[in-house]
Amino acid sequence: MTTTSRPLTGRHVAMIFVIGFSVIISVNLLLAYSAISTFPGLEVKNSYVASQKFDENRMAQTALGWSVLAQARGDEVVLSITDAQGAPVEVASLEATLGRATHVRDDQTPAFVFDGSRYVAPAQLAPGNWNLRMKALAEDGTVFQQRVILHIPKGAE
Repeated sequence: MTTTSRPLTGRHVAMIFVIGFSVIISVNLLLAYSAISTFPGLEVKNSYVASQKFDENRMAQTALGWSVLAQARGDEVVLSITDAQGAPVEVASLEATLGRATHVRDDQTPAFVFDGSRYVAPAQLAPGNWNLRMKALAEDGTVFQQRVILHIPKGAE
């Protein structure tokens, strides 16, 4: 059995070093690009200004006593808003964005219609986790904002 072994030279070590770091740097650049290109954006323009009214807004929203539940039923999204006694709440206005937490590619703006007990809107949802970012205005002018998580199991399409 004859094996020809070549000596490990400085040139070989340098090539291993350069190739290894090239792979590491390439993967880091790819991951950084992916993170930046899929970032859905800012929640608020100026976090300091938003923080100044945070507790006041939270207390006003909590005082409403509302509970929110989102469900997918077939090709519809059902949003239930109830008061502290469990009665349905009809809001003065409702804005919502339905999308994935990781990117904005699948974002939808559902056109919710109040049917007397809940809000219903058509929506096409693939399996997985979805976020419904809603902003409702109470009759007294209080803003109610919440992110509701909606999970669509596989096979539910």
